[in-house]
Amino acid sequence: MMNKMPILYRVGRFILGPIFKWYYKPTIIGKENIPKSGAILIVGNHKHLYDQCLSIISTKRYIRYMAKKEYFDNKKTKWFFSAVGCISVDRQNHDGKAKDEAIKTLKEGGAIGLFPEGTRNKTKEFLLPFKFGSVSMAKKTDAYLVPFGITGDYVFHSKNLVIRYGKPFKVTDMDMESANELLYNCSSATAAASFRSFRQKQKK
Repeated sequence: MMNKMPILYRVGRFILGPIFKWYYKPTIIGKENIPKSGAILIVGNHKHLYDQCLSIISTKRYIRYMAKKEYFDNKKTKWFFSAVGCISVDRQNHDGKAKDEAIKTLKEGGAIGLFPEGTRNKTKEFLLPFKFGSVSMAKKTDAYLVPFGITGDYVFHSKNLVIRYGKPFKVTDMDMESANELLYNCSSATAAASFRSFRQKQKK
């Protein structure tokens, strides 16, 4: 079963999760919007290497993240990404194998995590354009899309690091363009709400 939580993933979340929360002091909003069972794609903006860690500590569910193949090409990182169940993705070419593995996971009722921007956003823009992979997989598997938005900084005892989850929704009966636009708008709105939460937190 692809959705059986690997031992390293379980141990890492049990041990490193509390340390991560203590060190960065993130604010997690809307985690009740993550369905406790069934096929879901957890998708959002990507600004830092630790973004997936922030989403992983938000839920007890096992999330299989899609990660660039360069991590699997490097002997120093391959063992870790493989051991926690990440799916290797070749971003330079159409990677049908990675997509098939993710779809199989979803059809088994699992959770997939990915960043539709396709890379870390190092620009001043709030969001980069979304690629179509997430909505394509959601349509093929009737999975829920769970948008999230991350704002703030990964610094010791951060006062502004926020992740907010939006309401889950399906795009099964929508065309690709409309589905991707809806996902982008929901993710953008969720990220904007995270920023507002940070500003309100500052005023207290």
